[in-house]
Amino acid sequence: MGKGKVLAVSPAERKQKSTTIRDVARLAKTSKSTASRYMNGQRVKEQTAEALRRAMRELNYHPNENARRLTLNRTQVIGVVLDDISNSFYSGILQGVGESSVSRGYDCVFYNMIPDYEGESSFLGLVQKGRVDGLIMLSFRKRGDDEVSSIVRAGVPVVLFGDDGGGSEICSVDVDNFSGAVGVVSYLRDIGHEKIAHISGPDAMAASAPRRRGYEEAMQQSGVTMESGWIFEADWTVEGGYRAMEEVLKKGGFTAVFASNDSSAAGAIKAIREAGLRVPEDISVAGFDDSSFASLLTPALTTVRQPWQQIGSMLAGATLDLIDGKERSPRRQVLEPELVIRDSCAAV
Repeated sequence: MGKGKVLAVSPAERKQKSTTIRDVARLAKTSKSTASRYMNGQRVKEQTAEALRRAMRELNYHPNENARRLTLNRTQVIGVVLDDISNSFYSGILQGVGESSVSRGYDCVFYNMIPDYEGESSFLGLVQKGRVDGLIMLSFRKRGDDEVSSIVRAGVPVVLFGDDGGGSEICSVDVDNFSGAVGVVSYLRDIGHEKIAHISGPDAMAASAPRRRGYEEAMQQSGVTMESGWIFEADWTVEGGYRAMEEVLKKGGFTAVFASNDSSAAGAIKAIREAGLRVPEDISVAGFDDSSFASLLTPALTTVRQPWQQIGSMLAGATLDLIDGKERSPRRQVLEPELVIRDSCAAV
């Protein structure tokens, strides 16, 4: 009689075959039902979740995702729709979205609307067709009434970043652009600046208007009588900021400039230097966003920091709560930005 074939089985494979959810729960010092809730994407205490993650790694335990999805009748996937996936400003938000989603047992898939911009509502079918359980819409653009109405009518779990178009029935997360602008302009006033120019952002971007209003409010609160022509329009690019700053210098007399974003501020600094002037000795410059390059500029840029990762975490949390059927109140969550004082502004 010939010998039978012997199949080599690795220790990891033997462990996986013999490990059950009960073993994971026992090692994590919790109940099987708690372990099951965690693996089904439900919330458990963070300390318990960490213990379960450690136990799963140690035991090389991997839940059967297909079985779990069939049981829950869910894909366990969130769709993230971006108006431009190449925009580096979204990196912090996406990190927050990813970490929060994974902690609750969800994966993310990303969809790009550029170069064929069809509008966010065209992606609602992803939920209706069962390809994702919910959607996060990331856009700096203003949202029109038709777009918002389409999202409301769809009745699917959707959370917006930025402008909600006045859609009180939609969950959204944003930063308080108005108060951020008030804060940075008030700081410039506090260090002695009176004639402060504003390089505004494009009308198509939702944050431009509240940042401009914040500038105007801070100037009015300080008692400064603004003259016409103190606001110079740009397009949130370095080139646009450069051209706008050339106009600021032509008008003359300004001791400080508040740019609507950091790219515009970078362009303004370049124009000031090329005119033979110094920042901040001759003109102070401040921006908004605290972009990745803001601290690397010379001089390092005073700006308003957006809590990008926290925004992403809140977007994911709100989406997952909607998927679980939980009511969100308030529906619109607005985070406070932080003034970051660096070297590009000086007292006068």
